[in-house]
Amino acid sequence: MKTKAAILHEPGRDWEIEEIELGDPIEGEVQVRLAASGLCHSDEHLRTGATPVAIYPAVGGHEGAGVVTKVGPGVTGINEGDHVVLTFIPGCGRCRACAKGMQNLCDAGANLLTGEAISGGHRITYQGKPAAPMCLLGTFAPYVTVNQASVQTIENDIPLEKAALLGCGVSTGWGTATEIGETRTGDTTVVVGCGGVGINAVQGAAAAGARYVVAVDPVDFKRSKAEELGATHSFASMEEAHEAVNELTWGQLADQVLICIGETTGEHLQPALSMTKKGGQVVVTGMGRADQIDAQLSLFELTLLQKRVQGAIFGGVSPRTQIPRLLEHYRNGTLKLDELVTTEYKLEDINNGYADMRAGKNLRGIIRYTDADY
Repeated sequence: MKTKAAILHEPGRDWEIEEIELGDPIEGEVQVRLAASGLCHSDEHLRTGATPVAIYPAVGGHEGAGVVTKVGPGVTGINEGDHVVLTFIPGCGRCRACAKGMQNLCDAGANLLTGEAISGGHRITYQGKPAAPMCLLGTFAPYVTVNQASVQTIENDIPLEKAALLGCGVSTGWGTATEIGETRTGDTTVVVGCGGVGINAVQGAAAAGARYVVAVDPVDFKRSKAEELGATHSFASMEEAHEAVNELTWGQLADQVLICIGETTGEHLQPALSMTKKGGQVVVTGMGRADQIDAQLSLFELTLLQKRVQGAIFGGVSPRTQIPRLLEHYRNGTLKLDELVTTEYKLEDINNGYADMRAGKNLRGIIRYTDADY
């Protein structure tokens, strides 16, 4: 079928709305009509070239939710009409990582940036040539054809435009605090960067029972929202936060410092490490450039105070586990989804959406699809 999409012809250019050809589902695949797509910072990394893809053009977008319209042969547990969330990390259920309960590290994720579908070949073409969908999804288009490994069914009463955020930002942030970060009752948790991921680390830390949830962000708007969604204190810089955390904890410092900065660099590690208590940990969830290998930290401090620096993807949790769990939190009010969406955009306004993100105007922007898009 022919449909439109926001595509990137090369790094450094804006998104362009073009017509693409979307293939029907083959073995193990489904087609989904999307209700919404999140505007995640990771697609900005794609645009700038910080995250490389194997081929261009690339179809952006890796957060989406919608309704299944076609089911290919061999698909189990997913039917036409089902409401689903797309997960940017697939879960085959058979590889060693999945067997160990680490679906967020599924071997099928090895091809996320190649554009080649899990079932083989390419489902998207542009002017007769293959195009690479971001994370094998490409949700900057009203229709997608994806492998069942990237699909999680949900109850029909959940608003799809809110559920779309569970495919990356919400699950990643919440798990950064509760799973990888291991926030426990009485902890002091510092969240550095309160955008689409960090704001949900704030929510997760608060729900886990942290005594102090300290939000750090240079943008006034984001600090204010962080306090609305669970932060007990907020500061514009790690330097300011360090002084306050030292006083709040009587010199013990933070149990965990969660780095959720949209464009993380090696310079962010040492200030976070210094704010962490003996035996505590720094969790790095924010994305750096693929070609960046410099990290600045004190090995003396790391060793003698037995601190840890830990990476995290999808919050360290299986999407099959995390998404249903978070929907229960949404139902009982401990997870706020409606309050995360600052602005809705048409697909044609995607560049405005990312300009607003870069300017710090949005917690989360989303593309909302309507009948005019299908």
